[in-house]
Amino acid sequence: MANPQLHPLEINPRTGEPFLRLKDRKDIIITPPRRDDVALYVPIMNDPRIYEWLGSPPFPYTKEHAEEWYAKIKQSSDAILAELEAARESPELVLVGESPIRVIRQVKEDGEDVYVGDIGIIRCVEGKLLAPLASPVDDEHQANYVEANAALAVGDPNIIWTFGYYVVPSYHGKGIMTDVVRSLLWEWAVPRMGVRTIVGTAFEGNEGSVKVFQKNGFVKTKFIKNHIQMRGQWRNLQVLELLAQVG
Repeated sequence: MANPQLHPLEINPRTGEPFLRLKDRKDIIITPPRRDDVALYVPIMNDPRIYEWLGSPPFPYTKEHAEEWYAKIKQSSDAILAELEAARESPELVLVGESPIRVIRQVKEDGEDVYVGDIGIIRCVEGKLLAPLASPVDDEHQANYVEANAALAVGDPNIIWTFGYYVVPSYHGKGIMTDVVRSLLWEWAVPRMGVRTIVGTAFEGNEGSVKVFQKNGFVKTKFIKNHIQMRGQWRNLQVLELLAQVG
């Protein structure tokens, strides 16, 4: 019998994995990471159509980077699934601190699926994003904002969260990510993580990501000049925010 704590996730009878099917695009699912994904990371992350819009991954991206990333996200996914398994007999759905699913895949007619992208939702760890409007953003204050956000207990509505995502270039412009964000947010993050405040970011010029957030109800709140230096160039950052209304 499937663990009721996995709700609203389904179980893939072929792989045994939990997954979330998108609300509109029923051929798109979000799953835990798989070992086979590792071989795909290097060419994806070295594609300028991807790395130009991501601030975190190193460049050039190596096999070692891919292995480290897989180990990190697999450990996180496994930990949440173990936590949900331990709560199997709980009469109520428990709140958890992360999502056990993050890999976006398209299911083909024969039941096989292909890698489409990745989406992670985590506690915000950037002081500039956590700083209230018109508040100090020097290093000391930024560290205090991050520490305070990290100290909040799982399920606390005051936690500030953020998204990180990408879609492989062959799936750009198909409207998939709007549905991915909507589905993960309202099917898992809000009811199963207690997410109430979430920040979205996009480098200046990435209008596609801005539109994804806006279509999901995010509103622009900040524009940070010279947010990060990448390959010798300073990049500006558009910040958007959503206050999830529930009940």
